[in-house]
Amino acid sequence: MPTTTNTTTSSTQRSPSSVNWAGVFPAISTQFHADGSINFAENQRMLEQLIADGIDGIIALGTIGENASLSAAEKREFLQHTVRTVAGRIPVIAGCTEHSATDAVTYVQDAQQIGVDGIMLLPAVVYRGTDREVLVHYQTVARATTLPIMIYNNPVSYGVDINLQMTAVLAEEPNIVAIKESTTDTRRITELQSRFGDRFVIFCGVDDIALESVLLGATGWISGLTNVFPRESVTLFALARAGYLTEAREIYRWFMPLLRLDTIPTLVQCIKFAEQLVGRGSEQVRLPRLTLIGDERAYVEKVLAEALASRPDLSHYQRLLQQ
Repeated sequence: MPTTTNTTTSSTQRSPSSVNWAGVFPAISTQFHADGSINFAENQRMLEQLIADGIDGIIALGTIGENASLSAAEKREFLQHTVRTVAGRIPVIAGCTEHSATDAVTYVQDAQQIGVDGIMLLPAVVYRGTDREVLVHYQTVARATTLPIMIYNNPVSYGVDINLQMTAVLAEEPNIVAIKESTTDTRRITELQSRFGDRFVIFCGVDDIALESVLLGATGWISGLTNVFPRESVTLFALARAGYLTEAREIYRWFMPLLRLDTIPTLVQCIKFAEQLVGRGSEQVRLPRLTLIGDERAYVEKVLAEALASRPDLSHYQRLLQQ
């Protein structure tokens, strides 16, 4: 079994019941000015809107936050601004996408000092590690902090599947408490629950299987399109959790063409363009990404226009949930 030296000693041991991670967590975008610098004022405005719309937490500096396109200093500054803006009202989980365990440890320790509530940890990027290497990466980072950690399992995008055997090793790390499951295979949720019970908080990480995942027992949904339609996302999740399946399916069917945008290579550009179209942000992205043009741009405009024209009246669903 892979092991690393535990250089952090803490009397605080985490468990799934010790974190209030449940519900709808948008993976927020990072807003930029036209010159490419971070637009903190716009990020603050968008965060306030999302909180007012009822979201349960956020992921800062995930894929949609263009983590890999920011400098080390910018990442710290963005987290500081986000933590100040949120001011403890909802959990702030910071994405950790670094090239090495050494860089990840430095980032996570800085994030802990800044005051984030947890870390969403990816395997080391660029180099595709073996199972043993991926496990040591997670162990090294987990043992360098007392923050609760969420495993981000996305073999589709990153080529590494943190399988059940690997998860069993990571279950021995007390502060690894959650999994963002993005295999796109909903069977994995049942397999995780059958193997580990309630050891981990399980989040759905793929927008177009959100309803299926919640019905199988996922207690959270990390979403891209929630940035564009937060109230609909929160209502969909609440209906599913409360067992109002007919009503949940109504919203889900309306939402599906939009949710599909979260599953394509240009998901960041699509989501940021949709944010702009509804007046919630700007489509400005950083290289190597470019804003959408041609058919891709027209498709997002079409899907969004159709969604706005048929947008569900949420008052009926909210009355139902209040009964």
